[in-house]
Amino acid sequence: MDTVILNKLNAYRRLFIRKDLIELSQWMESIDDINLEIEQFKLVEKQLIKSDTLVTDLVGLRRKNTLVMGSFCNYELDLKKEYEFGKREYDLSRAKEHEKKRYQYLQLIQEFKILKNKIHTELMKYKRS
Repeated sequence: MDTVILNKLNAYRRLFIRKDLIELSQWMESIDDINLEIEQFKLVEKQLIKSDTLVTDLVGLRRKNTLVMGSFCNYELDLKKEYEFGKREYDLSRAKEHEKKRYQYLQLIQEFKILKNKIHTELMKYKRS
């Protein structure tokens, strides 16, 4: 009987970790997309806007984006190891770890939205002649 319960608990643990991995892969894909947009915005800034503060903001966000991606890659490795070999129970502390990563991701998204708004505001200043 204990073996059945342990197997069921392990199956749920693996299911929750798998859910976290799926969500993490979506975040990482979104971060990759942000990276591409930052590169495009850098070109627009260089060719059209020419603002030192915008360059600084773009470089800063690019740096933060890279750091978050690195952190998520490490987290992904940890989750994959835990999925395959771990025995740690999926408890409240593990759920909080994942929530911290979600908060980190949401902060990055929010900063990117603010930067996009700045760029769009600058672009609205230009009129076709």
